[in-house]
Amino acid sequence: MTQYPTYTHVTDDIKVSVYPIFLENQSNPDEYHFLWAYHVKIENLGKTMVQLRSRYWRIIDGFGRFQEVKGPGVVGEQPVLNPGESFEYTSGTPLSTPSGIMEGHYVMETVKGEKLEVRIPSFSLDSPFDRVSWH
Repeated sequence: MTQYPTYTHVTDDIKVSVYPIFLENQSNPDEYHFLWAYHVKIENLGKTMVQLRSRYWRIIDGFGRFQEVKGPGVVGEQPVLNPGESFEYTSGTPLSTPSGIMEGHYVMETVKGEKLEVRIPSFSLDSPFDRVSWH
């Protein structure tokens, strides 16, 4: 089994960790269909409660084409994180190329109504079907 790295970033005491996984058994390289799951853990390292209000993703394929995904919450939820709490979820994305990159941010809101833009670390979507050539 291929070992994938975990990507982590902390913004305003909110730690976001992402672990991408290539889903080979659900991909079909002959039809240019490559599928990844990604597991996200959001941790509140701060001293105040926050709520995840929305998400923004930019998904870039191997040719540099991108699509944007935005909307309320994640996986149908807008979790509240008290100090020391975390929230985890798994989602996925398809690409028509064997590799790509995802990046984005969450908008979190404090109890005082302050909005925080929490960066999601950029992470690589790599499959064993990507042909790397060294120049």
